[in-house]
Amino acid sequence: MNETAAVTELNAMNIAEILEALPHRYPFLMIDKIVEINGDESAIGVKNVTFNEPIFLGHFPNNPIFPGVLIIEGMAQTAGAIVIKHDSTGGRKNIVLMLGVDNARFRKPAGPGDTIEFHISKMHRRRNVGRYEAKAKVNGTVIAEAEITAMIVGAEA
Repeated sequence: MNETAAVTELNAMNIAEILEALPHRYPFLMIDKIVEINGDESAIGVKNVTFNEPIFLGHFPNNPIFPGVLIIEGMAQTAGAIVIKHDSTGGRKNIVLMLGVDNARFRKPAGPGDTIEFHISKMHRRRNVGRYEAKAKVNGTVIAEAEITAMIVGAEA
């Protein structure tokens, strides 16, 4: 088998693959699946927002709005999952740590019943530090955007 044939092209991740790549668990896992993956260059993560989210008990009981900080987290988790999956070799486990968020803008709120798409594009990456452009969309409308910087580190055993 030649080296090219041994490389599996990754075009999507289901929840089981996301759970394998990321250390996050309920209630802090902010993505349900990832679609349209292009290596570690770009991807679209999906979060289905439901009224049963525990955050809506306090944000806000009579006007449920999905918090902007959790939208940013969903963007970062989408980028982290595709990088971990892309870089995984020989059973070595890494994690991605967020180093910074720049130029964050929140345009419209999201709430129960919305499907948030996290559109991620790699701006650049050097060794273990990457910078990603991220946009959150609901029904094709940008509701938030940011630039996220993250670092890949070895996970503690």
